[in-house]
Amino acid sequence: MPLTKEQLANRVAKEVKSGTYVNLGIGMPSLVANYISPEIDVTFQTENGILGLGGYPTENEVDADLTNASKQTVTTLPGAAIVDSVEAFSMIRGGHIDLTILGGMEVDQYGNIANWKIPGKLVKGMGGAMDLVAGAKRVIVMMQHTSPDGKSKILKNCTLPLTGKSVVSEVFTDFARFVFENGEMILTELAKDITLDELKAKTEASFKISPTLQILE
Repeated sequence: MPLTKEQLANRVAKEVKSGTYVNLGIGMPSLVANYISPEIDVTFQTENGILGLGGYPTENEVDADLTNASKQTVTTLPGAAIVDSVEAFSMIRGGHIDLTILGGMEVDQYGNIANWKIPGKLVKGMGGAMDLVAGAKRVIVMMQHTSPDGKSKILKNCTLPLTGKSVVSEVFTDFARFVFENGEMILTELAKDITLDELKAKTEASFKISPTLQILE
């Protein structure tokens, strides 16, 4: 069986290091904050202007005016700053975000990502994804390996409009972890209940296998 969203979030959380500034995308990436070790000193930033994002509020802490980029009510940590979107995007575009963890509709074997638009479908806007993949020092994509109808979302070439070209550092799916190095896509971790043959059957993209392949769990 592939990993659950919670298991995947727990694994991706181990990529967050102390002393870093991190932006979490909407959807599955937002779960990562729930699995950060208490020993990790990390500052979360949001595109809508929070630097020092805290966890989700209790019923008594809810402030309808304090939300993240996903429009979820949140809290702030001591010393947090509230800024306008101009300053928030200046942090991103200026290269001050160490890591962004984003969701994806498609990722291909060249490190391209498509995650903002499906032609013919109405969307509210592209959000900050294009700025994040261009400005963050490291881009992790966290996504389902296949679509609901079983088709691979890890492709030879993205078919949807691109968010960024050759910007992905690594991609975590419920099946595997791949890293991108020197123009190549390399399998480094495989979910414990997925065989290599099963992964190949579910993956359109071409990839190499790390000689130190580990278990993703």
